[in-house]
Amino acid sequence: MASSEHDQHRDGGKAGAPAPGELRRTLSARHLTMIAVGGSIGTGLFVASGATIAQAGPGGALLGYVLIGLMVYFLMTSLGELAAAMPVSGSFSTYGARYVEEGFGFALGWNYWYNWAVTVAVDLVAAQLVMAYWFPHVPGVYWSALFLAITFGLNALSARGFGEAEFWFALIKVIAVLAFVAMGVMMLLGIIRGGEAGGAVNWTVGNAPFAGGFAALIGVAMVVGFSFQGTELIGIAAGESQDPARNLPRAVRQVFWRILLFYVAAILVIGLLIPYTDPHLLRNDVTDISVSPFALIFERAGLLGAASIMNAVVLTSVLSAGNSGMYAATRMLYSLARDGKAPRVFAHVSRNGVPLWALFATAAVAALCFFTFVFSPNAVYIWLLNTSGMTGFIAWLGIAISHYRFRRGYLKRGGDLANLPYVSPFFPFGPIFAFVLCLIITLGQNYEAFLQDRIDWGGVVATYIGIPLFLLIWAGYRLARRTRFVKYADMKFPDARPRPRQTPPISDAAPEMS
Repeated sequence: MASSEHDQHRDGGKAGAPAPGELRRTLSARHLTMIAVGGSIGTGLFVASGATIAQAGPGGALLGYVLIGLMVYFLMTSLGELAAAMPVSGSFSTYGARYVEEGFGFALGWNYWYNWAVTVAVDLVAAQLVMAYWFPHVPGVYWSALFLAITFGLNALSARGFGEAEFWFALIKVIAVLAFVAMGVMMLLGIIRGGEAGGAVNWTVGNAPFAGGFAALIGVAMVVGFSFQGTELIGIAAGESQDPARNLPRAVRQVFWRILLFYVAAILVIGLLIPYTDPHLLRNDVTDISVSPFALIFERAGLLGAASIMNAVVLTSVLSAGNSGMYAATRMLYSLARDGKAPRVFAHVSRNGVPLWALFATAAVAALCFFTFVFSPNAVYIWLLNTSGMTGFIAWLGIAISHYRFRRGYLKRGGDLANLPYVSPFFPFGPIFAFVLCLIITLGQNYEAFLQDRIDWGGVVATYIGIPLFLLIWAGYRLARRTRFVKYADMKFPDARPRPRQTPPISDAAPEMS
């Protein structure tokens, strides 16, 4: 860890003006909260939620969101304990290297950088597909170029520029969800009439409330897991947050309940208003916003132009995700360079506290979106999405492992939990539960491919390629550097000593001389 960052840890992250070439702590509590909220509310809720209800029924979808939401809560509390104690920009990489194994942290860092750099490209292609709704004859690469320039500019401005943009992006999405839930409740109460009669009757249609059995629940869990990815962004933003010891725990507490409320309330409203057998819910297609359950219910409430409104919200969602992805990938690459795990040029920071060369490298990967100039946008979208699908879950697994070993090592070294700015309340159950459930979802993402008469090896490779790549990078680093797992006795912590006992006041009298 850089000495300047270490100094800020000792004083709770309240260090004053940073030295030249250092990141700046300019993100406030409201930025942290909205970064996490905005990172998790996107097309997974606005579009894919309908498909989850169609697959598992209203009860199965609701159970899936509650279960995965609980897992994410445990992950957030684990990350909150780590990030409040050590607020650094390369959080997952740093924690993995310090408390698991150096090569593990190295692989986590590059995995996470790749995850978000490619996600930016995915979102830029998705923006093409969304804009085609209004401008079908304009080449999509023009929109990708425009939005890539905007995203790059917001991140090049400053960390606060990114935080402000993300705050307003997230606010639009939050307002859309609240408006949807409020309108749905009024439709259920009969204040607004439209479409078919809704209510508890939709939980008795066909095989409702649970349709498809355990297999459908696993499938829903995968989709829901993707939907919640992005909540961990506050761990990356911790390195540039004001007073992280106070603001990070507050953000962790607020974010989970808000996200769970948004998701659970929205899924409950959809399940009560639209029967899970409705053919509109069977599709999960960002290219056709008319299949969004949000658009369907707005239309049934008589809201003219519902599809256009939801299209604008989805566009905001993909731009928000691209903005966040650019920030997260840039900071992770910067942190890797600071730790000597990436070329040193990526550690260079501009006068306004932005790692510009790391930003350029991330933007170069995001330029994969321009493959739509040669191939169809839909094909490029699916290809990029598949190549990054597993990486987010690997990062979550890394958080759970790092926190478990951090807490065990901290206590073994005589640390006092009262000295930590934030303490995860459900240790060790929390990280263990999160690890096991996340591992099941990760390994089960395409288990159907192995149950067919002929194994779909193409689908298997597309789904699981992230796991062997991660393990290969980890093993390569271990062999090259001859690293070993970190022993509890060798771990270093921001405060590894018990609180000092009270000592008698020192007398003003001069000491006696022998």
